Amino acid sequence: MKKRLSSQQKLKKYVLEQNLCTGCGACVNLCPYQVVHSDRTVQLFDCDLTDGKCYTFCPRTSADHKKIRESLFDINDLTPEIGAVKGYYLSRAADSQLRARTQHGGTVTALLETAMAEGLINSAIVASLGDALEQEGRVVENPADLRDWAKSRFTVSPTIAAFNRPPDGNAGKVGVVATPCQALALAKMRTANISGYTKIESLGLVIGLFCGWTLARERFQALLNKYHVPVAALGGMDIPAGKNILELYTDSAVTDVPITEVDACVRTACRYCVDSTAEFADLSVGAARFGVDVNEMRGWNQIIVRSVRGRNLLELALKKGILEVREAPAAALAELKKAAADKKIKALANIVEKSRSAKNLLYLKGDDPVVKKYLKR
Repeated sequence: MKKRLSSQQKLKKYVLEQNLCTGCGACVNLCPYQVVHSDRTVQLFDCDLTDGKCYTFCPRTSADHKKIRESLFDINDLTPEIGAVKGYYLSRAADSQLRARTQHGGTVTALLETAMAEGLINSAIVASLGDALEQEGRVVENPADLRDWAKSRFTVSPTIAAFNRPPDGNAGKVGVVATPCQALALAKMRTANISGYTKIESLGLVIGLFCGWTLARERFQALLNKYHVPVAALGGMDIPAGKNILELYTDSAVTDVPITEVDACVRTACRYCVDSTAEFADLSVGAARFGVDVNEMRGWNQIIVRSVRGRNLLELALKKGILEVREAPAAALAELKKAAADKKIKALANIVEKSRSAKNLLYLKGDDPVVKKYLKR
């Protein structure tokens, strides 16, 4: 009889060795056997557990995404392009000082500050910059500290590893700012039937970030060197709407890098991702880019409300005057859906090319209605 592979062996064979690891951190801090080194997930020791959480929680192992969607969201809200939609708006923080310190409209930070101030969550986990370009998940317990970590870096952060870390005492409810793959990992944790696993009960909120890709650290470092941008001086980065460039900000200059050069730095795993809007979050937030004048929308976010607790938080932030919201034009939602659908089509084509079969879709199931819709194109 053929020996059954352990969870760790399956993770290595089907995810790590296939360059599908997103670096989300979902398999880290569950046990001492897996750690993050640089922006890579590394297995330190062998483990013979055949039903380990490391494999179950990984966003790039096979799962019934249809069942997960229908377990977490109202089926009447589900759309094939961008997941559940209870509402879609343009938003920004009412505090202009907060907006000045954040990536775009400051919506994510404003929502987290509201959730913490009102006792909906006791702490928040955000991506924070460590050494050089290496990021890590940081647990923030003081709302005033959230503004220190409000900029995007576009490199991978193993944020879920911080969620998995055992808390000091009674940590209460936790909110997590998650990329699409991280939101999926948390959704798998929420819906997994694992005896004795109670950590997920502390998850009080998931705010998702729109994400097209993340950058591989070493390749991006080489690109910075080419453009003579010191890592220590890099204060932020952004992709302006309507422009095919990545802007790199330092105190002394703004450096424009063509997206064609940036594309060579994208993590391989990102090319097989079908989610650009964090479909498994309570609320998803991105830069406002569609349907209106580009200059008018600079400093605004677009926000998708997906769950009841996401809607309740948004309504609370509006009631407290912490967030400003505008009705989004229909064209904006239509363009967002088209962009999200295009990503699904491209990712599925890459998956088929990699597996050399339209029946072997790696971590996706061929009978998923969303997959079936876009695989035909």
